[in-house]
Amino acid sequence: MINGKRVLIVIPAWNEEASVADVVREVRGELPGVGVLVVDDGSKDRTHEMAAQAGATVARLPYNLGVGGAMRLGYRYGYENHYDVVIQIDADGQHDPRYVPKLVDALDDADFVIGARFAGEGDYNVHGPRKWAMTLLSIALSRMAHAKLTDTTSGFRAANRRTVELFAHWYPVEYLGDTIEVLVRLLRNEYRIVQVPVTMRPRQAGTPSHSPIKSTVYLARAALIFCLSMVRK
Repeated sequence: MINGKRVLIVIPAWNEEASVADVVREVRGELPGVGVLVVDDGSKDRTHEMAAQAGATVARLPYNLGVGGAMRLGYRYGYENHYDVVIQIDADGQHDPRYVPKLVDALDDADFVIGARFAGEGDYNVHGPRKWAMTLLSIALSRMAHAKLTDTTSGFRAANRRTVELFAHWYPVEYLGDTIEVLVRLLRNEYRIVQVPVTMRPRQAGTPSHSPIKSTVYLARAALIFCLSMVRK
């Protein structure tokens, strides 16, 4: 329980055996009493074993669906087990669970809260086409939300019960759909979205997959996903 709300932390994980156990232990240490669900997204390593040994409930997908598929399962689990709040935290250790109570508090006046990396706290930064895509998306979605949203692709997110119910029955699995299309759908249906400044930490293990070519592809795909989400019903 956090501030009288039953909270579930969902950690989507794909081949994160080197870091997932530390993330689970940190969450359980900083936030005693919350539920912790690790969704093993078709990993080929010992992700599920390490998460279970650290004390998490583990759900295993038979093959890799991506973050959207893993979170769809997480939201369904949260809805069916009557949690008031579901919060997404990455398995690589970049998200600090000490910010979770702030995200929960912000849900008193919102349906969905983004832990924003570019909102005046910390020194996290991106460059090139990836930054251009994030900036354009933030401008467009801020206008839709009638509020400043500086980090619309953040994976550190909190949803209230109303939003969890929606996501339990609808959640896109396409790449970037779980970030961009989700926000468009919420805003078009008059859900209130706000952000809370957070500090991002270095990855505990592994290496980022970004490169100039991948960043350019990201820019093109982000624009396409945004346009498609605006015309989908």
